[in-house]
Amino acid sequence: MLASLPMYALDVVRAANEAWWQGLARHLRAAGLAEVPMGLTWPAEREAHWRRSDLMFSQTCGYPLTHALAGAVRLVATPCYAAEGCEGPHYDSVVVVAEAAAYTRPADLAGRCCAVNAWDSQSGCNALADLVAPQGGSGSADGRFFAEVLKSGSHAASLALVASGRADVAAIDCVVFALLARHAPDRLQGLRTLCRTRPAPGLPYITAAATSDEDVERLRQGLRAAIADPALVDGV
Repeated sequence: MLASLPMYALDVVRAANEAWWQGLARHLRAAGLAEVPMGLTWPAEREAHWRRSDLMFSQTCGYPLTHALAGAVRLVATPCYAAEGCEGPHYDSVVVVAEAAAYTRPADLAGRCCAVNAWDSQSGCNALADLVAPQGGSGSADGRFFAEVLKSGSHAASLALVASGRADVAAIDCVVFALLARHAPDRLQGLRTLCRTRPAPGLPYITAAATSDEDVERLRQGLRAAIADPALVDGV
């Protein structure tokens, strides 16, 4: 069986992710699950990993859950984070621009370059598209709002593109933003928050589609116990 936590897999919190899994795995075993993985898998290709029939536990983005992964996985639960921008099982994105940039509102970004971490990312792509949609195609002759869109591969890489001046704006998952502000504030130097996007459902925990109802309930029991465990409260 496999387990992974690929969505908030920043290098600065990898040890914390591993520690969280060790604690969670202990509670999953106590809930009656067999073959709980000893450690996490760090997949190079996430969608193929999520589609595996031996996937016990992972986390994905809400958009793939309801689109590319529909029917391939089961929802276990949606965690509630304490980061600014999170409210219950919902989260938003921090819209980031260069500190010295003159932009004061989303409309000012018309005709500029944006960086997105992935095309199927709710926080990095869809949330930004939703933000600028009311402006229409005011940025370029072909009717697009942004003149250029760069795919960066990660939120951290999007931040680096804005900081370097290669891109003008990026939308960053508020949990990622909070983790970097806490553990690697240097990666936010030279940047500022322009605004925030509308909230969306947070990043869900999933399991393989073939997982039985009984084991899904055991996963949920283990999660509840782990979240209530004082030793695991402030791992990150």
